[in-house]
Amino acid sequence: MPSMKKKVFFSLGSLAMILLLSGVISILEYRRMSSYVSDMIASNIKSINLSQRLSDITEEYNHQMLAVVVQNDISIMPDFNIRYFNAHADSLKNSFTKAGALPMVDSVSNSFNRFMVTSLKFDEVFLADSVDTGEWFFGTLQPCYNQFRNDMGILNETIHDELKTNSAEFDAGFYRSIMPGVVSVAAGILLVILLLYFTISYYVNPIYRISDGIDNYRQTSRKYGYTFDGDDQLANINSGVSELIDENIELRRRVKALRDDRERILQTISESEKQ
Repeated sequence: MPSMKKKVFFSLGSLAMILLLSGVISILEYRRMSSYVSDMIASNIKSINLSQRLSDITEEYNHQMLAVVVQNDISIMPDFNIRYFNAHADSLKNSFTKAGALPMVDSVSNSFNRFMVTSLKFDEVFLADSVDTGEWFFGTLQPCYNQFRNDMGILNETIHDELKTNSAEFDAGFYRSIMPGVVSVAAGILLVILLLYFTISYYVNPIYRISDGIDNYRQTSRKYGYTFDGDDQLANINSGVSELIDENIELRRRVKALRDDRERILQTISESEKQ
């Protein structure tokens, strides 16, 4: 059987290994979860910024065309940078982490295309004497713009819902990542309790019984008879104590026998002298 030192070393070593392993698992799980969800949240924030930028670009263009209608001056007709808008739209489409939002992006693109195609007729309508520019703007162009704004609003709601979902996943992932730590702490407490029970049962209690046996021998000369299973150092000490006490008892018995023999001899000599 292993020695006392090995038993204690293996017990504490097992406890340390469990705590270390669970700590490493917790750290790795948290880093993996944090990196994954952080990327998704960052992508959602990028989507929000891009959608807001597209809304601002289109709103500014619409306001500039309204200024042309109000001032009745075609010379202030704005130029729309369609390449710039499309670049932002492509970035927005690529920023989504889930395919569920892609139909919303397509709806926004379609409504914007309708608005853009209609707005390109503005010069023709403005110069035509048979068409009222204001009536055309509010009756034809503005519904296209409102549809674009409506689709963009739905898209923004989808982005915010995805952001909420990712935030909830982050919270859930955080609790999942700390579970190995919680389990390790619980396992560590259980192992400490078992180690305490093991130490008290196999080492502390035997030492107390050895001490009580020695005290009983000193006070009453009672024979030391405590035994327990095992062949470690503590069992060796108990065996040695038992042998020493047995030898001491035998020595006392012999001394007492010699003393009794001496007293009898002296008593016999005394009686012979009296005769």
